[in-house]
Amino acid sequence: MSSTNNDSPKVSLFGVEIDAVTMPQAVEEVRRWLGSEDGRCKYVVTPNVDHTVMLQESQEFRDVYEGANLILADGWPVVAASRLVGRPLPERVAGSDLVPTLFDSASDDQPPMTVYLLGAMLGVAETAAANIRKKWSNVVVVGTYSPPFGFEKDAEECDRILAMIAEANPEVLVVGLGAPKQELWVHKHCDRIQARTALCVGATIDFLAGEKSRAPRWVQKIGMEWCHRVLTEPKRLAKRYAKDAWIFPRLVLREWMGAR
Repeated sequence: MSSTNNDSPKVSLFGVEIDAVTMPQAVEEVRRWLGSEDGRCKYVVTPNVDHTVMLQESQEFRDVYEGANLILADGWPVVAASRLVGRPLPERVAGSDLVPTLFDSASDDQPPMTVYLLGAMLGVAETAAANIRKKWSNVVVVGTYSPPFGFEKDAEECDRILAMIAEANPEVLVVGLGAPKQELWVHKHCDRIQARTALCVGATIDFLAGEKSRAPRWVQKIGMEWCHRVLTEPKRLAKRYAKDAWIFPRLVLREWMGAR
């Protein structure tokens, strides 16, 4: 599977061409888009184990990845698998780390970075926006919206969301609608999204709001953040992670056999 992304080196894994970049390189690429007059919104996807499993089952999801401009390895198991099969990715580049690191790059000697937060439960994005204002003086949240359940099937609601984004005219659209909804929606509407880039980054808005907590850094470093998330959201994640734990090792084995 090829993508319409940048010229960075790629690692072919699980049928996806993942960008073999570090966090600083990913931020540099997104910053380059913000200074571009290209016009079309460029979007970022962040494959983890769950994405990897969905990619095997859904042509629609594979089409999303085909159109992505930057594909970043979000999950440590994906990075570990790349090293096991001899096609190593340099590091994990999690979407929930990409957004704050991108905000860190908005220095005071540059024009403010404008951001729109789309997603999370009612009121959460507003809290995230307030926290962003406190922490990053040169990041301006120009709009927030929490779409109603099932909005993606409502053409009028989608038109309304696109109009709100266009009116706010952000450089960065942070999309926290959950996978695969967020990726499918951005891919479907990317030609109409009036932003330089859309970052499909799951629970990041919740993290910025303090509604959900990241795993401790040491847990992240040993590749066990998924365990922390299951323990904190068992009803929502346990079934999904159980399925992934059954399928993903078989996908890794297939890649390993193919590499021999």
